[in-house]
Amino acid sequence: MSNKPICININSIIYLSDFRLTKILKINMKIIIQLSIALLLSLTTIAQSKTTFPTSFLGNWKGNLEWVVAGKPTQTFAMQLQINKADSANHYHWKITYGDQQNDVRPYTLKPVDTAKGHWMIDEHNGILLDGYIHGNSFHGAFTVQGSTIVDNYTLENGRIKVEFYNIKLAEKKQSGTGTEESPLVDSYRIGSYQVGYLEKIN
Repeated sequence: MSNKPICININSIIYLSDFRLTKILKINMKIIIQLSIALLLSLTTIAQSKTTFPTSFLGNWKGNLEWVVAGKPTQTFAMQLQINKADSANHYHWKITYGDQQNDVRPYTLKPVDTAKGHWMIDEHNGILLDGYIHGNSFHGAFTVQGSTIVDNYTLENGRIKVEFYNIKLAEKKQSGTGTEESPLVDSYRIGSYQVGYLEKIN
């Protein structure tokens, strides 16, 4: 049996250890980068799916709307909203039906104006054109008719569309402030009524 001492090359061991560690780090970094890209893409897809209009709103929706007026009993009535593709490119049927008997039907058309800025338009086919704008998961609009400003909101929430209408009485205005830079003149108005309801997708 040989009694020769065993020689260990410390430099070789250190080199091999560094090589293996570097290789492991490279593999792990590659995995981390791939996972980060996959996560980023998934988050982007989720974000886009949440804000896609009008694709996310397409379908037939039905529910009840509550009409709330201060000092009066709340009234409830049925509402349907049908949003489907029309024959023309980027045009959509926007059909609103009120009442169980469907005796108040409003067949409008949703048209793009500047989709990059979230700007759309509701064509009532009687010369009236109403602008609407996308903010997040909501489609908003405001118009004034016969002394009242109507603000309407259609918001996609948990698979349902929340519908809101605010009726603002322009004639019932109160002004405050002194007209200075520190206290500019401010007009406030009475909200005559509020309508709210949730529509479920039926098909």
